[in-house]
Amino acid sequence: MSATNDKKIVINKRLKGMPREALEKLTQTELIDKVVQLEAYNFQLRNLLQKKLTEQDKLGEYSVLFGNEAEDRVTQVPKTSSKVQKQRKFDWSSAHKRHVLLKITYFGWDYQGFACQEDSNDTIEANLFRALTRTCLIESRATSNYHRCGRTDKEVSAFCQVISIDLRSKHPPESQLDPTAFSTEIDYCGLLNRVLPKNIQCVAWMPLRSPVYSARFDCVSRSYRYYFPKGDLDINAMSQACDLLVRHADFRNFCKMDVHNGVTNYMRNLQSARVEACNENHNNSGYDMYYLEIQANAFLWHQIRCIMAVLLLVGQKKEQTPPISKMLDVGANPCKPQYTPAIGLPLNLFRCDFRDQTTRSVNQPGSGDANEEPMDTVTEETDNINAPEHSERDLTTWIYNEENLQKLIENTQCEWTQFSVKSTMIRNVLQQLEALLEENFKPKEKVQAQVILLQDSVKPRQYQPLLERKRCESLENRIEHFVKKQRLIVKNDTETV
Repeated sequence: MSATNDKKIVINKRLKGMPREALEKLTQTELIDKVVQLEAYNFQLRNLLQKKLTEQDKLGEYSVLFGNEAEDRVTQVPKTSSKVQKQRKFDWSSAHKRHVLLKITYFGWDYQGFACQEDSNDTIEANLFRALTRTCLIESRATSNYHRCGRTDKEVSAFCQVISIDLRSKHPPESQLDPTAFSTEIDYCGLLNRVLPKNIQCVAWMPLRSPVYSARFDCVSRSYRYYFPKGDLDINAMSQACDLLVRHADFRNFCKMDVHNGVTNYMRNLQSARVEACNENHNNSGYDMYYLEIQANAFLWHQIRCIMAVLLLVGQKKEQTPPISKMLDVGANPCKPQYTPAIGLPLNLFRCDFRDQTTRSVNQPGSGDANEEPMDTVTEETDNINAPEHSERDLTTWIYNEENLQKLIENTQCEWTQFSVKSTMIRNVLQQLEALLEENFKPKEKVQAQVILLQDSVKPRQYQPLLERKRCESLENRIEHFVKKQRLIVKNDTETV
């Protein structure tokens, strides 16, 4: 990318639609055509939302879009008591707030991803903010000083998703860090867990000393685990291939490039990668479970799923030599070979590590979720030059509640029972079927197809090595395309972005 090495590429944040001056120059016919076009577009969006939203959503925050229909439904609902109807609006003018981290755990297979989406309310974040506003812990998302650590995709789960946010507090700012204020504070986790779905729960909260500490920008490393069965895989070959990934390199060939959102830097510091057995007492069969654990400063969109797809090919011995080093050499291979990422269901955001002191200044913008990179954000590991040399840590300690943890374990055990019963039932059926195959046909090789699902059930008749496949467009071509479309702007470093 020699042409743009000394330049910065940013999203063209132009106004959506025509400015007033341009509209005033249009003829009456042109204005009518534009109104008709916008009405047709609104009609399409309304139909799309109608299919996606639940009846509760249509009667709630989206009722303005479904006015007559919502009113008809309301007339059919029995009248609530006068006590509920006359519920007082919370007075935020006299409320105290404190800046905290919240540790969230969730199973993502029933959701459309973590981040809120325009056409779906079925996301982790949408459920979380409904609970936060319903419990009056925040006034609104816009005023909550909210950041998220990672942005997980559809079906992806998390044991340790962390958000930073301002929550309502019982105590004034000057006494919020007193030990007694911790024990007498609002039970944030218990309050939220009572209104959250059982597969989205708050595990702990942490008081913060700095009001600008960010779960996004002050996270120094994230660890993900990708769970998979052994199947026909060579685990040793996969482990050796993992060693080739641990480096600071350009991972454009191991991700889904998101150039149209302004992501043009694909350098990431992959700190560790290893394959481990889930259970030490495994039986060396195709049904033994393993996981890939990857730690990095930040990740690109679908990066782990693309890495896992390549590792599966290595484990199946479809690649004579691991192609990882050659794919990381973007000078020799600037264009990504075409291959399908592994599915997202087995992926889990397992751990997040944070710096002791924030590198952000008080005058930096509070909301950090607009125009984010699709996965996690690169954080510069620099010292805060404004902080005193021996100042206190911004982090304190995680605060857990015994009753909340017991309830969370109980809920998770119920999830485990449901899926463990299904797994055991399916395993017994497989044992019977495998016995019938052996008894009647005595095949030369066992059927080992446990991994096919992870490859999105793609099983080509003839395998083509990765580096011999058709290539995607180069990063330079994509940048040039979106610059022509005026989606991106190329600026000199000296220019103000």
